[in-house]
Amino acid sequence: MEHTPIKIAVIGGSGLYQMDTLAAVREVRMTTPYGDPSDALIIGELKGTPVVFLPRHGRGHIHLPSDVPYRANIYALKQLGVQHIISVSACGSLREHLAPGHIVIPNQLFDFTKNRARTFFEQGLIAHVSSADPFCGALSTTLADACREAGGTIHEGGAFITIEGPRFSTKAESHAFRAWGMDLIGMTTSPEAFLAREAGMCYAVMAHVTDYDVWHESEEPVTVDMVIERLHANLALAQRALTRLIPQLGHTEPACECTESLAQAILTARDCIPAAVCDKLRVIVGDAL
Repeated sequence: MEHTPIKIAVIGGSGLYQMDTLAAVREVRMTTPYGDPSDALIIGELKGTPVVFLPRHGRGHIHLPSDVPYRANIYALKQLGVQHIISVSACGSLREHLAPGHIVIPNQLFDFTKNRARTFFEQGLIAHVSSADPFCGALSTTLADACREAGGTIHEGGAFITIEGPRFSTKAESHAFRAWGMDLIGMTTSPEAFLAREAGMCYAVMAHVTDYDVWHESEEPVTVDMVIERLHANLALAQRALTRLIPQLGHTEPACECTESLAQAILTARDCIPAAVCDKLRVIVGDAL
């Protein structure tokens, strides 16, 4: 484990960290009570600011959306001292004005997954964390500004629905999600955002629109080739935005309530929590116990 805390993490594709401005690059392999993270953690410095990159699906894209070790990923980042997580994610658009190539910084999240571990709090230690606003508002605003300065077409706000995958939606599902008021669709933001909140970390999403899902009658149905092509097209933009954002975050402390997420959330009486559970979750709960 690192002795000097690394306050900023980026979770996304394996190509994100391959930028000329990233210096002193090294790999760190970690293990957690929830198994190993998706891959080795790539640690480096952007303009002198320490940052850690984590390929969500592993290098070579080897983890299905349902099989990403979300808890191990967040646990490992927390153990390194991370306070800010920027998620870089591909998504489909459910609205005409959110066009392919645009970037959306969503402010709401709908969890429509079915087969994933969603919490650190299980038998022996129960906590009910507020998720009314699942993304950090302060970090989302700062992220949007950095993307705009990098030259992107940016939309702030919107409801992001996470489906189980790995298949894409049927037309009936896509139209239903639009009727529910959803704006974006993806496969990985849940439970990642909720776990980050449980761990008291600020979390925001740079959502790259790659397609119109399958509701748009004048567009081709979404394919893997389409997603990859448009993600690659936006990779340089994402790297420019991160190069602006990360040094800025390195000089600021979280100015929000994310770090206090557990202050009133733990329900289990302290003298009823097994010692083994305390040891397992001490990295996550910190001073809350």
